[in-house]
Order: sequence, then C-alpha cells, then structure tokens
Amino acid sequence: MTDLGMRDIRQGVRRGAERITRDTPPGRDRAVDALRAAAVLGVVLGHWLVTALVSDGRTLRTASPLQHMPWLAPVSWMFQTLAVFFLVGGHVATRGLASARARGVPYRQWLTSRLTRLFKPVAAVLVLWTVAAFALLLSGAEFGTVRTLVKLALSPLWFLVVFAGLTAATPLLTRLNPLWPLAVVLHVDLLRFGLGGPAWLGWVNVVAAWTVPYTLGAAWTRGELERRRAGWLLLGAGAAATAGLVAWAGYPASMVGVPGEGVSNLYPPTLAVVTFGLAQCGLALLLRERLRRATRRPVAWAAVALLNLSVMTVFLWHQTALMATTATGLLAGRLPGLHTVPDGLGWVGARLLWLPVFVLALAVCWAAFRSFERGGGGRGRRSRVVRAHRPSHRGTAAKARHV
Repeated sequence: MTDLGMRDIRQGVRRGAERITRDTPPGRDRAVDALRAAAVLGVVLGHWLVTALVSDGRTLRTASPLQHMPWLAPVSWMFQTLAVFFLVGGHVATRGLASARARGVPYRQWLTSRLTRLFKPVAAVLVLWTVAAFALLLSGAEFGTVRTLVKLALSPLWFLVVFAGLTAATPLLTRLNPLWPLAVVLHVDLLRFGLGGPAWLGWVNVVAAWTVPYTLGAAWTRGELERRRAGWLLLGAGAAATAGLVAWAGYPASMVGVPGEGVSNLYPPTLAVVTFGLAQCGLALLLRERLRRATRRPVAWAAVALLNLSVMTVFLWHQTALMATTATGLLAGRLPGLHTVPDGLGWVGARLLWLPVFVLALAVCWAAFRSFERGGGGRGRRSRVVRAHRPSHRGTAAKARHV
C-alpha cells in the first residue's frame, strides 16, 4: 500500500473518531466504558491463553498450560477480570435504575429492557451450537469431542445467568453493604474446607461471590468510593488477604479453573477469588482518572465506544473463534500451540503467534452476529453510536445513563 493510501486511512480513522467524540455527551464518565472494555478483553485473552484443545487421534480434549507449568499461575491474575465487570455492572445498573425512576419508568419496563439487551445475542449462540452439535454427531464425530466443544462454547452463559439475577435484584442491592455477601462466602468456605461440609454448598458462592463487586458498584454510585483512600484500602486489604489464603490456607494460586485441579477458585468461587476481586476493584477505582484522561483522545475513545457497542458479541463468540481456528487447523495436521499438549514455553510462544488468527476469526463472528446485539448495519452505524452515547433526557439523570 502506498504512503498516500496509508495517509488516507489514518485521516479517515481520525475523522470517524472525532465524530464519535463530538457525539458523546460531555457528562459521560468514560472510565466506566473503559473498565468494561478492559474486563471483557481480559476474559477473552485469558481464555485464549489458558485453553488448549489437544488432538488425540479423532478426539479433542481440553488442557491448560497451568496444568503442566503451575508456576505460570500469576499470569492468570492479569486475565481474571470478572470482578471488574460486576463492579461496573452494579454501578451502571444502580445509576440506570435511578435514572428510570426519575423519568417515571416502571421497574418492570427497565428490567425488561436491560435483560433483552443482555440475552438477545444469546439466541444466536444457542441456535448455532445446537445445529452444530447435531451435525457433528451425525457426521460421526466422537461424542467426547462434541461435548468438549459445546461445553466451551456455552461456558460464558453461566456468568450471564448470575449477572441477570443480580440485575433483577438491583432494587434490593442498591444499599446492601458488600460485607454481607463477603461474610456468606467466608462462612461457606469455612463449612466446606474447615468442617468438611458437602461440596455442593460451594455453589451458594456463585451468587454471593459476585454480589460483592456488584454491591461495590452500587457504593460507587452512592459516592462512597470517590476518595482514593477507598481504592487503596480495597487494593491493599484484598491483595494481603489473597496472599494469606494462598500461602497459609491452601487455596490454589491460579484464579482460573485448571482441568484436573482438586479445588478450583472459580468453579465454584472461593473466598480467595473474592478477595482477589476486591484488590482488582480497588485498582480499577484508582485508575479511573487516568482512564478518563486517556479516553479524551479521540481514537482511544472511539475504540472503547465501539467495543462497548458489541461487548456481548465479543464475549459470547470468542470461544467459538478459538474452536473454529482449531478445527480448521486440523486440516493441516497437529499444529504447535493449537493442537499440541501445553507442556512448555515453546507452546506458550506458539500460542502467542496464534492470537492474531483468533482475532481474525472473532472479527468474522462479530460481522456475522453483531446485529443480534445492536441491529442494523451500514448506514445505521453512525446513528447507533450516537444513540448509545447521547442521553435521552436532561439533568443529572441523563448523565447517569450508560450503555
């Protein structure tokens, strides 16, 4: 491509970014959108880096580099960002509910609108993988392989069910002190690990654990976390508690699930993953001002805004992009970093080289299924961006509205 062509592309990107910036309401807290985008990207990259589909003849099975290289566990700390997503979700939901009440919108209408935006993209995933599973079985694929693929593709849905439940309970959680759900997680773990309680009891934490950052988001809305002291307290106390639980209480160092692991911090959530989430939430709060400054740049803000418009599509289809790349690659044989056992740094290096291919596959999924999340295409694209970043009413309630 010529220098002139590259200059035209850069100018076009700059003009588009400046247009999105002009259409963004002055009172919008861009740090909220940046944190949401970072949380989703963390989950996506984490799955791509720690999920391996190993080819054993005609069968694909899941494996993880953390099985063979447990000293890489600290890497999982960078990509286990669900707590930040629930923090932002609680903040956005409580502000949105306050805005709806100010405009006289009934709770049922507010909730229906939010859940529709949340679950509409799920329909496409369920339909495609139902059809794909039957097609694979009819074509003679091993049942174990089909089960592995479907489990990976649908694994993000558990999170949406919990998030939807917390969204529905927002009126009850608006003023709930985060220490209450934290106490539930603590007592469940004491019963499970300290007193030999039943393993199923841990699933109580699926709700309680993620209620902690969600109610922190509500505290953010109430203005209780504006001082930097709150962020430092959460970061310091959460990090110290997590270090103590891992070093002296026997909790795993990895903050993501590891196949074959006796105890997982994530399935179901443990006290360690909750305290780690508190540290992450503290760091997120401390970074707000820097993110606000960074997103004043038109190109940076445009990237964040556009990702937020398709955040559910990216989240729901990133595992499908991984599996599509893996399945296509089998046509060329067992490829390093894609089908091989993740048992050394050579695999890690090869997997990093595959990341651009995963991004390309995800871009194809995004192009095919983004309409389920935000509808339309082509000429309507600019108007959707404008609507997503323009308040529908005036005053404080208008500034509280977020995508």
